Amino acid sequence: MPRRRFTPGRVQRVDWHSTVVSASGADTTVLTTGRARPAEGSTTVNADERRLAVLRAIVHDYVHTHEPVGSKALVERHQLGVSPATIRNDMAALEEDGLIAQPHTSAGRVPTDAGYRLFVDRLNQPRPLSPAEKRAIATVLDQAHDLNDVLDRTVRLLAQLTHQVALVQYPSLSTETLRHIELVHLGGSRLLVVVITATGQVEQRSILLDQVPDDALLGELRARMNEAVDGQQIVAARGRLDGVLAQLGAQDQELGTVIVDAVTDALTHHREDRVVLAGTGNLLRARGEFADSYTAVLDAIDEQVVILRLLGELDDDPASGLAISIGRENPHDDLREVSVVASGYGGGEGTGRLGVVGPTRMDYPSTMSAVYAVARYLSRVLGAGGTA
Repeated sequence: MPRRRFTPGRVQRVDWHSTVVSASGADTTVLTTGRARPAEGSTTVNADERRLAVLRAIVHDYVHTHEPVGSKALVERHQLGVSPATIRNDMAALEEDGLIAQPHTSAGRVPTDAGYRLFVDRLNQPRPLSPAEKRAIATVLDQAHDLNDVLDRTVRLLAQLTHQVALVQYPSLSTETLRHIELVHLGGSRLLVVVITATGQVEQRSILLDQVPDDALLGELRARMNEAVDGQQIVAARGRLDGVLAQLGAQDQELGTVIVDAVTDALTHHREDRVVLAGTGNLLRARGEFADSYTAVLDAIDEQVVILRLLGELDDDPASGLAISIGRENPHDDLREVSVVASGYGGGEGTGRLGVVGPTRMDYPSTMSAVYAVARYLSRVLGAGGTA
């Protein structure tokens, strides 16, 4: 009689964060199904639940031991409530469905990309961070002095929490509102243009004028520009600044145009094209995961265009606030052996993205929790209303 194929779509949402007792008697956190409501064809549903429990146990053990998992180990480590023969049959069904595979050097099994995907998709919620981890996030980020310091602290903190390569995209200014424009005469014909947004982000440009500017004119221009753009979104600022130029006398048009162009350049500068990285040493320690592709993976991560494209193609799940791409789901060939866990930060639409890159053999619950918490706290630090 042919084996009935595994149908994960019929499995009920259940509690994934149960504590079971290992063979040694110590508590160990694994992901178990609990009990779901009987449904039509409940025998089939229960078989699917049991196989999900076996898959979760395999993922848990493989992530924490880096050793292929056999049926004997599952019986010894987990109270799955069925016989060894049933577990072997369930593993055969999971392998037939492409959720686990057998490395050629071992009799045990390891999760495939599809197995990790099912594991992640069936998580009700990420594992919560400990109070100590939450305090660490608050302490590190609250001590930042400016945007560059905030992002540098964020990426290093995320790498430490997850033990993966962490990355943070600089926030876009396009949805920001303006607070103030400052013109600072540096002496001679040198002028510093400073733009400050409502969230405290600062852009500045140093320009060399053809003539020594009149301080009275600079004061007038500063006042008119601030009156025009205060509280306005950056996308609307250029038109309002053009209106300021129209109010200047003919003799002041040239100087005004140079200054307005500098302000506009600061406003439209695509800072979101920059990414800050940290934790590449974590990838080095995991290089055995990538066979001969370690260098290619590192090169792809270092190439910001690749990372920016990848971040841009990931959409956060509305329920979890996270985007996860696993192994061969990644469009870039050199990233087919890694997983990416990312989230937007900065408000409802998100003004930037952050995340981690690491081997597919990743502690997904903990990583997801860390990425989500850091993104929310970064949003709060930047004044966008996020909460940690």
